[in-house]
Amino acid sequence: MSEQRFLKTLGNRDVLALAFGAMIGWGWVVTAGLWITEAGSIGAILAFLVGGMLVIFVGLTYAELAAALPLAGGELIYSFKAMGSLAGFITTWAVVLGYISVVAFEAVALPTVFEYLIPRYSQGYMYTIAGWDVTMTWAGMGIAGSIFIAWINYRGIKFSTIINFILTLLILLAGVLLITGSSISGNTENMQPLFENGMAGLLTVVIMTPFMFVGFDVIPQATEEIDLPQKNIGYLLIISVILAVLWYIAIIFGVSRVLGPSDIAQSNLVTADAMKKAFGGSDLMGNILLLGGIGGILTSWIGFYVGGSRAIYAMARAGMLPRFLGELHPKYNTPHRAIVLIAVLSTVAPLLGRPALVWFVDAGGLGLVVAWLMVAISFIVLRRKYPNMKRPFYLKGGIIIGSIAVLMGLGIGILYMPGMPSALIWPYEWVIVLFWAILGVILYKLSTKKYGKQFAKQHLDNEIERIIGKIPN
Repeated sequence: MSEQRFLKTLGNRDVLALAFGAMIGWGWVVTAGLWITEAGSIGAILAFLVGGMLVIFVGLTYAELAAALPLAGGELIYSFKAMGSLAGFITTWAVVLGYISVVAFEAVALPTVFEYLIPRYSQGYMYTIAGWDVTMTWAGMGIAGSIFIAWINYRGIKFSTIINFILTLLILLAGVLLITGSSISGNTENMQPLFENGMAGLLTVVIMTPFMFVGFDVIPQATEEIDLPQKNIGYLLIISVILAVLWYIAIIFGVSRVLGPSDIAQSNLVTADAMKKAFGGSDLMGNILLLGGIGGILTSWIGFYVGGSRAIYAMARAGMLPRFLGELHPKYNTPHRAIVLIAVLSTVAPLLGRPALVWFVDAGGLGLVVAWLMVAISFIVLRRKYPNMKRPFYLKGGIIIGSIAVLMGLGIGILYMPGMPSALIWPYEWVIVLFWAILGVILYKLSTKKYGKQFAKQHLDNEIERIIGKIPN
């Protein structure tokens, strides 16, 4: 194994753009109408407030841990030090499911944009999945985009974050224009009904929110590449979460002020149509919004390649996955083999067609909630196990905040279970989850058998000591 290390190249701007851009993505363009239809305008806002509160509480625990243990593959380090190697693997494998689901989601979202920009570009019928026709040009666009984003990430994190920052500015421009236009030309009558489908509608949107907010946890994955005081890492993480909460609420408000229920029902991309209507039916303004949406696709895509590849790299270095995945590129200092693995897994996603958008949101969301729950538990355990550990971002009232994060994680996790109004769909979504769980069991068993059960503990303890020294009890 090469002893080559990550380079510290990321500053404040890079880190904030990486996390915020990863969280925003494409969901606000393609699924805002679904949120409003399911829960009503105010109901959708409340759902995102509930989901946002979960993410803020979990984010606070992440902020303290990321600043205290700044190593690549953050979740692996926190849960390992708190509960051992198996817990570390479960936590990190769950978050990788979430990351790869987002990457796959973006590969499906990209050709969806072109359906709006270029009518009838989808040609060359291949087959039908869940009532949706998959064509050669539609799937080909997603596959080509996936390969391009993999290449960007392969070339190095600094190259990726420069592109990420420019695209984040484009997203913000589109969002500001939408909010401004809808505030002027919209009205409160369009926001009726304020609530839809009662508690079931509210909960249906709540379980979508973890997938929409995932991205702040990319920061802990890349902490070895951040060239900032450790305390700043925690602050930037929380700032990025708060900005994302405000963003989603603003988008729901803007869309619902311009488009009524009938308009939403007839629209394929409600946010673009809302922008168009807000500016007097201007196709140009609708296309500007879509450019912001494309920017969101690309920033999210880039961010989760960063997060997913670093998580896989950390597990491979610890002997929890085949160790060839834990090597850095000799020139670009990227975990290039982990990036290629993600590319292979996600590039096939467009072949599943547009219905896969919802499947990836829900299945990936469950993985993320499991990971966040494990991190919150790890936070509490580490507070008790290592009370004297240096914590540059010390969270006052930490045990209480950590306990709230655990309870909220459990509560939202239950919503995915069979029998709940918002349960995962059988077979599509449960098949994704079960396949990932079985694959994880197989890889963990094979790897620990090959490298030895004590290898992970020895390696991770050495890595922690290399970065911060021995942790005092």
